[in-house]
Amino acid sequence: MVITMNDSQLSSIVEVKRFLKESDVIEFKKRFRKEAYEWIEEALERFDYLNLGKKEKGLIKKYIEKITGYSRPQVTRQIKEYRETGRVRVKEYKRNKFERKYTSKDIQLLARTAELHDYPNGASLKKTLERMANKYGEEEYRNIAAISVSHIYNLKKTVLYRRSVTFYQETKKTKGRTIGERCKPEPGGKPGYLRVDTVHQGDRDGEKGVYHINTVDEIVQWEVVGAVGKITDCHLIPLLEKIIASYPYRVINFHADNG
Repeated sequence: MVITMNDSQLSSIVEVKRFLKESDVIEFKKRFRKEAYEWIEEALERFDYLNLGKKEKGLIKKYIEKITGYSRPQVTRQIKEYRETGRVRVKEYKRNKFERKYTSKDIQLLARTAELHDYPNGASLKKTLERMANKYGEEEYRNIAAISVSHIYNLKKTVLYRRSVTFYQETKKTKGRTIGERCKPEPGGKPGYLRVDTVHQGDRDGEKGVYHINTVDEIVQWEVVGAVGKITDCHLIPLLEKIIASYPYRVINFHADNG
């Protein structure tokens, strides 16, 4: 059962004790926070809480918990505030506001400068702003010239900047060109597509063993094997040139797995 009540008639510890004993099966509707805090303050004043003994204070705490639906730690915090200030009030949240460094005029100036210089990248635009302030002594550029390159891009995303330029386009992310892309060879039944593999012979008595370079044609299975002391350009290039020259047909493609 959920009910609301007027408890102003309860004014003694005996009445509170009887109330708690007889209201075990009753659930009270939780109040709005502001209303609950005001009621807690009124109840603490009504029962002269600060002058009660330890046992009586415990009863009043249980009473407040029952009426408000708050937990013991929550009620303890409200009583602490009442003890320190004589009040129980909802604390207004104050949002931290950072000082605005760049004004609407600065953003419009940034947009106009970018437009006049054909929308350069952030680094070039910053250099232009600094030149206008420091070299040409344009005072209106003094504040915006101190902007970082990264923040230029932040301001470019603002509604004011977009409205201040006749053309707006977000900076495109350039995709790196793939170099030496690894893929499975597709000989199409033609010879000249080689698989290349490197096998280390192993070390012996502290001496580094040689590396065997094995090449096999995908189609005709023509195999040529060589060996080098080290896997470096100066050792491999001469060997590979000899291997390629030993094939009786044109070598079109190498497939070296992870090599």
